[in-house]
Amino acid sequence: MSKEDLLEFDGTVTEVLPDGNFRVKLDNEHELLAYMSGKMRKFRIRTGVGDRVVIEVSPYDLNRGRINFRHKDTNRPMGSPPTRRQQSVRRR
Repeated sequence: MSKEDLLEFDGTVTEVLPDGNFRVKLDNEHELLAYMSGKMRKFRIRTGVGDRVVIEVSPYDLNRGRINFRHKDTNRPMGSPPTRRQQSVRRR
């Protein structure tokens, strides 16, 4: 295995920690600390508790990983469309 090879695991976010870190429980019952990948931060993809994610882990440190993908949850109801705020008319 070369240095650039990463291991990919599926897991569930169990806790949101400060500074953009997440506690993730993998499908094989291991827990590790993970952070968001750069593309997910760039496009402001929000991740919360209970979200299914794909994590890349280096073979050198199996306790930390990078969240690379968040699965779309079809069971979660979509929020109502954003409401428009009425702007007050300023009279002179």
